[in-house]
Amino acid sequence: MTGLSSSYGLDRMRLLVTGGAGYIGSVCAARLVEAGHEVVVLDDLSTGHRDAVPDGCRFIQRSVEDAATVLAEGFDGVLHFAARSLVGESVTHPQRYWLGNVVASLRLLEAMREHGTPRLVFSSTAATYGEPESVPIIEEAATRPTNPYGATKLAIDHAISSYALAHGIAAVSLRYFNVAGAYGQYGERHLVETHLIPLILQVALGHRDEIMVFGDDWPTADGTCIRDYIHVLDLADAHERALAHAVPGQHRIYNLGNGTGFSVLQVLDTCRQVTGHPIPARATARRPGDPAVLIASSDRARSELGWKQERCDLAMIIADAWQFARRYPR
Repeated sequence: MTGLSSSYGLDRMRLLVTGGAGYIGSVCAARLVEAGHEVVVLDDLSTGHRDAVPDGCRFIQRSVEDAATVLAEGFDGVLHFAARSLVGESVTHPQRYWLGNVVASLRLLEAMREHGTPRLVFSSTAATYGEPESVPIIEEAATRPTNPYGATKLAIDHAISSYALAHGIAAVSLRYFNVAGAYGQYGERHLVETHLIPLILQVALGHRDEIMVFGDDWPTADGTCIRDYIHVLDLADAHERALAHAVPGQHRIYNLGNGTGFSVLQVLDTCRQVTGHPIPARATARRPGDPAVLIASSDRARSELGWKQERCDLAMIIADAWQFARRYPR
């Protein structure tokens, strides 16, 4: 489609956002609508929320496996967020991840091929790398996922590469670790919460008694693990830039991160400052398989996409998440 020019030089496009009722998908969908694109959200609401679908989007409550029917209407691109993403669940119930992530994504790729959908931006994960030999992690690092969640995402990346080469799809995968923050009414409210910042904020809200710190004897400055955090708005910006830079017949992969990381104690102390709550914490044993430091390099995304973090400050990220958490406390 051509016509109204949106940000990054993109003409107005008709875009399908799978998983657009979830955390990251809803923020990206909202930003795409604001940029002037026509957005259709496809989500089965198994983990998403109907009221998270942005105004201005057409909503279709169906699974990704039904994408062929939707794509038959004609689209300029797909942003694929729909996926299962709980590491622990992927270990105990791997079939849910191979079927729900890989099989569903293959059917999406087939639907794109059948109906000539030219662009794909895939929400991948830095969990595809597993335990890194060095940090920050670059795109050329070995991919050795340590759980079925990371393995399924890597399998999808491989499938995308082959479809891009064989069928001319312009594809981009974005790999990142921890996303945080919020954008107005769009934020993090998972049915099963496993992420550090929202868990800490649940303590501040009185929904849990304390936060568990898994190990205080790591080889880091304060003894706690260091992790990468990226504001959800910066991530949404990266997805739109990926749409603009996707090249037919190529599958490009970009890591996204802050390049330095924050320790668990840094996150905890900043949450205390932002919320004004003491937030009790208790150190316990390390979790098996947890690396001491996980940080992604974003050099390639900066040089090729022109992307950079505009919201690097940890207090800003947490303040946005805290504002949302108080608005949607359950």
